Amino acid sequence: MTDEPVAARVQPFFDPATFTISHVLFEREGGACAIVDSVLDYDPKSGRTATHSADRLIDFVRAHGLTVQWLLETHAHADHLSAAPYLQKALGGTIAIGSAIRTVQGVFNKVFNLEPGFALDGSQFGHLFEPDEVFHVGALRLRAMHVPGHTPADMAYVVEDEAGTAQLAFVGDTLFMPDVGSARCDFPGGDAHQLYRSVARLLALPPATRLFLCHDYPPEGRAPAWETTVAEQRRANIHLHDGVDEAGFVAMRQARDATLTMPVLILPAIQVNIRAGALPPAEANGVRYLKIPVDVL
Repeated sequence: MTDEPVAARVQPFFDPATFTISHVLFEREGGACAIVDSVLDYDPKSGRTATHSADRLIDFVRAHGLTVQWLLETHAHADHLSAAPYLQKALGGTIAIGSAIRTVQGVFNKVFNLEPGFALDGSQFGHLFEPDEVFHVGALRLRAMHVPGHTPADMAYVVEDEAGTAQLAFVGDTLFMPDVGSARCDFPGGDAHQLYRSVARLLALPPATRLFLCHDYPPEGRAPAWETTVAEQRRANIHLHDGVDEAGFVAMRQARDATLTMPVLILPAIQVNIRAGALPPAEANGVRYLKIPVDVL
């Protein structure tokens, strides 16, 4: 027996098609784990799905003898489809997201005019985290931090020691690498003021806190990266370094967002991800369809 604290271990998986990084958080070989922000491969030209990205996660979990407790989503992604149901069928675990997903479902129910039976209560997910709810992955203690702005339902999952001091965090799309900056806020329900305040909470964590990102869009000449620290972000983030005030950030973010095109996969991704990664129900001919609203976004 030992009283030494359990050290969190993280294995990232980069998906070059969507610039997404999925993470496996685990306590030890043969122990419990959580999978954060998985990817279901989707070809928008053919409408076909595949599981190459998710199979890499399955192979890792099985090779290390891990038991999946949680399949965590930081938010309803607009740039990739979640593979959570596929992973759950193969590995088990509870699919979870923040409780504000109900707000996102309500917004996009109107955009897509979803089927009458679509539930707007988040019940597609196995668990809805309330702000600052504490949960565990084996012996690891985590806190679900509500960080809205990019969407109303964004969560960061913070691994803490038993005293409640942050050690590392999965921050979703709130922040990117320092030379890329911050998440856009122009999707339905997004709010740059909220994002500024959410990031301020993250950057109030101890300077050495490791931050694991959901995406990287590296500038030319830099390889993809997905780990930084609070100190690095406060010193060098091009949008949110120390000294940037809320008004200045909001003005920059709104001007920048006005120049951005929609992500390639936003229309299929949102329809799937507000369903906890499930595809829409099949129609009378046995085929599942994703809607494309015209002149809406």
